[in-house]
Amino acid sequence: MYNTEIPHNNLTIEAEEKSAALKVLNSGWLTSAEQVKEFENDLCNFFSLPDGHAMAVSSGSAALYLSLWALNAKNKKIGIPVYSCCSLRNATHLIGGTPVYIDSSVESPNIDINEVKNKNIDILIAPSLYGIPLDLTNKYKFKVIEDISQAIGSKVKGKKIGLRGDVGVCSFASTKLITSGGQGGVIISKNKSIIKMLKDYRDFDNRDDEKIRFNFLMTNMQAAIGRVQLKKLPLFLKKREDIFQQYYNSGLHLLNPLNDDFSPVRHRAILISPRPNEVIKSLKINKISSIIPLRKRELLDSKIKYRNAEKFTKKLVAIPMYPRLSKNHQLRVIKVLQNISK
Repeated sequence: MYNTEIPHNNLTIEAEEKSAALKVLNSGWLTSAEQVKEFENDLCNFFSLPDGHAMAVSSGSAALYLSLWALNAKNKKIGIPVYSCCSLRNATHLIGGTPVYIDSSVESPNIDINEVKNKNIDILIAPSLYGIPLDLTNKYKFKVIEDISQAIGSKVKGKKIGLRGDVGVCSFASTKLITSGGQGGVIISKNKSIIKMLKDYRDFDNRDDEKIRFNFLMTNMQAAIGRVQLKKLPLFLKKREDIFQQYYNSGLHLLNPLNDDFSPVRHRAILISPRPNEVIKSLKINKISSIIPLRKRELLDSKIKYRNAEKFTKKLVAIPMYPRLSKNHQLRVIKVLQNISK
């Protein structure tokens, strides 16, 4: 029996992040200030945008809500994947929109973009789940919010995704590819006027007019940690890719897009199994944590049947995947899973 436990997910917070946070604490200026502006500029640089095309906010959920606000989503029909985080549904209802739920594709939990064309929607929230890019190659009649919370750094035809819609959003919560201290998010757009309008709405205090605004500010502390993490993102993604390939080359049946145009990032290592609960139980006996990434009861609509999404809730297991996962622990996960399949 093994003595050490292998968590399903684990933060990569090191001396550099702690030093950045301490500098902010010592400065005595904890609220939104220079670090936030610098983080926004860093993100613009990451996405090859001029300065002024990114806005950091308090959370990924705030980024979703504000994007809908910017696109005048009240009383509009908003397409969202039924297989996705409840934040999409929450933001839709908070803005006063009507959700139109969309099934997954046959190949992956990402939405079936062909089904979207048949929906009467005004706005689509389009996530790329588990680091697998969603195909958004065509032009659409509706507006698009591209959600790259699980896929920052992934590419289609060599170009980073995130700017294929009217706005892009990304979460920096602790379970994502990088974090800004537990929560945080960003909105990006090629259209600078959208970001300018959103910043006016976010920056609520000490204004000389009576316009209604609200506090969605990111703090200096969040931004300082986020800046360090963003610099490390290429290394994080490489380590995740190395772990994924170690799993994949060992024969594990993993969810993996077979599209030469896609360069995914490995937010999750998703094992495909007809008996997910048995897999989780066997891993737990060997002190390895794993989860069903999204269960049937977590689908965003229970009123009708979504054949593909329900299928994915019944056969996917997320196994350990994070930059600090040691080689010995990777081999232990592989050994246990190979024994299960015998």
